[in-house]
Amino acid sequence: MTICPLGLVGQCYCANRVSSFAASEQSSKLSAKTAVLLLAHGSPENPGQVPEFLSYVTGGRPLPPAVVEEIRRRYSLIGFSPLPCWTLLQADRLSQSLQMPVFVGMRNWKPFIADAVKAIANQRYERVIAICLAPQNSRTSVGLYRSAVSSDASGDRTLPFKLDFVEEWHDQPLLVKAFAERLRPGWEKASAESGAKLPIIFTAHSVPERTITEGDPYQRQSKETAQLVAKEASFAAEDWTFAFQSQGMSGGPMSLNPWIGPTVEETIKNLKAKGHRGVFLHPIGFLCDHVEVLYDIDIAFQQFAEKEDMRLWRAESLNGSKTLTAALAQIVSSRVRALGV
Repeated sequence: MTICPLGLVGQCYCANRVSSFAASEQSSKLSAKTAVLLLAHGSPENPGQVPEFLSYVTGGRPLPPAVVEEIRRRYSLIGFSPLPCWTLLQADRLSQSLQMPVFVGMRNWKPFIADAVKAIANQRYERVIAICLAPQNSRTSVGLYRSAVSSDASGDRTLPFKLDFVEEWHDQPLLVKAFAERLRPGWEKASAESGAKLPIIFTAHSVPERTITEGDPYQRQSKETAQLVAKEASFAAEDWTFAFQSQGMSGGPMSLNPWIGPTVEETIKNLKAKGHRGVFLHPIGFLCDHVEVLYDIDIAFQQFAEKEDMRLWRAESLNGSKTLTAALAQIVSSRVRALGV
């Protein structure tokens, strides 16, 4: 048994593929025919795998060597991206909650979506409820995941099961509650440490501007999630603002390939100009720790804040949140009822 990098005793979801679900005679007829598929981005297991990982991200399009090396450096600094671990842990907890089989497929790394689809087909499930672990809908994320599910390695788009794909769940009440549970305690502790009421910056991953101008709802949904979380945690509109993080590195001038903003750096500067000496970040576009949180926020934004003579705190990621598991279970249960089986 491999030692779990998350410190879980006696099990490791990423290395040992732990799964608690086992079909039994007591399983309902629906459970025997229906499976759940959780979809995530995926991440390399070590810095040496970054070039191969990036080839999946770009669909084989080569990136400038400097960009590849910079991303490898970031993974080296955080040592390990726990995204697969947390995703597989959530899948196992969801399976226990629902007493249904839950599979995991990653778009850019193991376990790949194509392999998960093959496993589901081999076990002859008739229906699949697929949930992308990116609650806000964008064709740059949710759209690509759906395409990956619908097309196997051979390019065959005829699925051997009926697919019920959850397009968006940015306003799911238990998801909002899960984020609020992380926000209020962390913010209160940080404000006490700073000796002042800290402004909150909600963040989500940026996308190319052309994505939004072509009608993508992602920007609107990201801000709507932030509004709902702030309301759930009893914060007024003047207590928070919004910024987009992790703008892409294309290797060319950003002006030629602009991404939506404002950036976190711009927002920190604006808050400093208003007299604040600290900020509290809450990344509501991510469900668990990975490079965009552990490097972009915990290292890059921390360093930027220090240079601006500012302090920076962030909310704990949802990771193994039981409320997140409950949100996913509620989504699946509502879909099961909608099937009318």
